[in-house]
Amino acid sequence: MRRYLMGLSLAVAAVAVAACQGGGKEAAPAVAASDLRNGVKFVEAEWKPHTEADIPNDSLGASIRRGLYLMRFTPESLPAYATSSLRCTSCHQQDGLKASSAPLTGAHARFPKYMPRTGAVIGLADRVNYCFTRSLAGNAIPTDSREMGDILAYIAFISKDVPVGAKIAGTDGIISMKDTLDGDATRGEAIFKRECVICHQADGQGNAAFPALWGPKSYSIGASMARAERAASFIWHNMPQSKPGSLTPQEAFDVAAFINSHPRPDSPGKEQDWPMGGAPDDVPYATKGHEAFRPPATLVPRRNPKGAVVPKPAPIGASRKAGE
Repeated sequence: MRRYLMGLSLAVAAVAVAACQGGGKEAAPAVAASDLRNGVKFVEAEWKPHTEADIPNDSLGASIRRGLYLMRFTPESLPAYATSSLRCTSCHQQDGLKASSAPLTGAHARFPKYMPRTGAVIGLADRVNYCFTRSLAGNAIPTDSREMGDILAYIAFISKDVPVGAKIAGTDGIISMKDTLDGDATRGEAIFKRECVICHQADGQGNAAFPALWGPKSYSIGASMARAERAASFIWHNMPQSKPGSLTPQEAFDVAAFINSHPRPDSPGKEQDWPMGGAPDDVPYATKGHEAFRPPATLVPRRNPKGAVVPKPAPIGASRKAGE
């Protein structure tokens, strides 16, 4: 009781001092509560994400390093789940740190979040599985697996010190194009033959270092890259890798139109995307209130349709009822 009274007296004294200071012409500036809790404000210009060289040599570091290597060597490490020729770093370049190619920095501080395509609030593990099932045209990883834990550990590592809810560069993933242009597949084919075949080959199937851009080993119709504007942005900002930014926006849209006109893996359950409506205009398949925009020539059936679907989070009551 005595300790409580002493603390109360100190608090009253502090208030009295503040009142005296406020009696002058200018009151002392208020100190934000967040500053008192965190010590310093988050300033993005002064923040740098951790890199491989910063990974600690302990048990957590081993998990972080394995998560990084799973991203770099996804089909080699997880052949049952990453069944295409793409790897995580095909899109999330420079180990997920490159600002112009859907960086993963800060992602750990942005989830759980509402995803309009899903029509539900999802966690980061589900978002990773959307990459596996759609962009890698593979199968969902068990969310309680060591592999998922390692991938999440790496994402948390490169997100260190980013406050929850903070919007930093790359928060929205692929950078939006300033203008949406009408891509022409015929012009795109000519540009592809001139600029892209050196890495992705004339048949678009790539090689050991570069992924297939169409066919059964490429990304699915449900991937963001299957949308004209998303693909054009990625191409314009990052391709060709030897001279990124050398194409015009129109050329980027033309190449995107050519690439996405080809056959690619199906995305089971895609018709249930955007259940509230509002699908972007360039989504290449039909959803609620939306007609398919320039769908590819054909869709390649998935070998494991069930594994290619990430279920929405179910209410506990619904889960209990189903199990009874």
